[in-house]
Amino acid sequence: MNDGQNLMKTGTTTLGIVCKDGIVLGADRRTTLGGQLVANKKTKKVLPLTSNISVTMAGTASDAQLMIKLAQAELRLKRIRIGRECTVKEAANLMARMVYNNLRKPSMVPGISHFLMAGKDNHSYYLYDIFADGTITLVDDYVSSGSGSVMVYGVLETLYKKDMTIEEGIKLVVKSINASMQRDTASGNGIDIVAVTQEGVKTVFEKEIDSTISV
Repeated sequence: MNDGQNLMKTGTTTLGIVCKDGIVLGADRRTTLGGQLVANKKTKKVLPLTSNISVTMAGTASDAQLMIKLAQAELRLKRIRIGRECTVKEAANLMARMVYNNLRKPSMVPGISHFLMAGKDNHSYYLYDIFADGTITLVDDYVSSGSGSVMVYGVLETLYKKDMTIEEGIKLVVKSINASMQRDTASGNGIDIVAVTQEGVKTVFEKEIDSTISV
């Protein structure tokens, strides 16, 4: 019987920042096995749902990856059915419902997943916190998830300010994730950052961190 201790977990540090000209999402790259062994050093945790919407993932890796794939498919089907792109709110409600149902289905292994969603539609830019219990919250400044969020919030509380530009937001995300990687054992190995602007979702920063020592 699997007691859940050997599950692949993203551990993780993810965060989203609302800027005056868009939204910045970022995450580290480390995946752990049971929170103890580094299982993967190149996990992408910032993934696109549509050309205008992106999400970060934290929690049980298999559940999070599957729900993102299902959401991508559902949003494509819905676009065909209704003849337009889904709004960010519609996409957030879809994922929140999936998280709620996944957590409450009978299973020997609990499916814990936490998503941050950023996107733009014809109305505005939006950042949603889709919590692990299916709760959905519209964020108007910043939010973080994962085991490294404790360190991240300290940085954000100190350095975040309203009406930041995308460029300033990217620098703050790098500082925040760097702070978490210094102290959180489940976060590390690299950083991926995307920006949601008028042009849609775009990768703006990628960096692999190699800790190998050679002599």
